Amino acid sequence: MKNNIKMYRAKFDVTQEDLSKKLGVSRQTINSIENNKYFPSLELGLQMAQIFECKVDDLFSLD
Repeated sequence: MKNNIKMYRAKFDVTQEDLSKKLGVSRQTINSIENNKYFPSLELGLQMAQIFECKVDDLFSLD
């Protein structure tokens, strides 16, 4: 699975730390998701889509 989280963070000028606080997870979790070392839960993916005002499909896609 690949993701566009880093791109959306840049677009919205949000740091990993900012995003982690909004989601209630650690900054390391965001880093792991961006580097495809951890796949988020559906709930976390939906929360990210809400924050970035997009669809989950815009954030995540299958290789």
